[in-house]
Amino acid sequence: MIFRSKYWVPRVLFICGSRNQTTQMIQVAEELAECERAFTPYYGAATYRFLSRLGLLEFTIAGHKMRRRCADLLLSQELPIDIDGWAGGYDLVVTCSDVLVPENLGSARVVLLQEGIMDPATFLTPIVRRFPTVLPRWLAGTAATGLSRCYDRFCVASEGYRDHFIAQGAPASKLVVTGIPNFDDCERYRVNSFPCAGYVLACTSDARETFKLDRRRRFIEHVVDIAHGRDLIFKLHPNENVRRATQEIERWAPGARVYADGSAEEMVANCSVLVCQYSSLAFVGLALGKEVHSYFPHEELRRLLPIQNRCAAHKVASACRNLLGLPARPQRSAQPMNEVRPARGPFVQQEACA
Repeated sequence: MIFRSKYWVPRVLFICGSRNQTTQMIQVAEELAECERAFTPYYGAATYRFLSRLGLLEFTIAGHKMRRRCADLLLSQELPIDIDGWAGGYDLVVTCSDVLVPENLGSARVVLLQEGIMDPATFLTPIVRRFPTVLPRWLAGTAATGLSRCYDRFCVASEGYRDHFIAQGAPASKLVVTGIPNFDDCERYRVNSFPCAGYVLACTSDARETFKLDRRRRFIEHVVDIAHGRDLIFKLHPNENVRRATQEIERWAPGARVYADGSAEEMVANCSVLVCQYSSLAFVGLALGKEVHSYFPHEELRRLLPIQNRCAAHKVASACRNLLGLPARPQRSAQPMNEVRPARGPFVQQEACA
């Protein structure tokens, strides 16, 4: 049995990634106001850090570009950063992905939080699933999520996803349905300042940047057919080659507007029709009752749709407290971090889950 002082403050490291993954981590951290919290951009074992330094991981969240974007977001929120968790001594690690698992987590308990929709299976997926500790899981992309089993809890979006991950080989005893923070209250995106409405919205992917097949011309022409003369907007994936993608849209969908920045969720809220490839935005469209076209079967998306409980961050935090042996807490507005550690900046204030 471990005896702790009544003044013990648990130390928690949040391993972030893309903007979506990072903002979800921030929301969970806001719910753990009694803990000392630190953040890091995504990283893996020493081998992958070496590959990252050589620039060979630029197509992933472990590459320089995505790590820099993550760090910039954390700095803009004045959040404490511990690059690659080198300070050590953490009691709990909350990570956005187990495709890579760092070797410096020590005895910390681990919570894995689902990021959103998963990559479709490829011919490599069943091979990686068969040998998850031998072959690098990144060969299967996010389709390999949960296969490491190097976690104590895996917080997932819905009962449909729980069944999905169990079928893929994740241990049922470690899975808990919490919902996921950026997709647990899609109605909130209806209140926005995006100036357009009633258009057809096409959301592209970074498939080419991650060495997957992307028949871009076919996709654009398909979108044009669906639009059938209606206003058409393309929202580019943040990891895309903006110049190339824009030139292609100008060539095959002349007159369409192209956005490389801005809130894709708010654009979905204002559209009448959503067309996407392998994007989590399909969930936003479905939750908001939009006409949705996706490369995934519509019935499958309905089955996997994240629960709209408006309190996913609180439920993930509850799973964290359970592992730390902390008492349960009610839902609450975010407590500024400087109430925990005066030398560190505050969180952005948010209202409690309804």
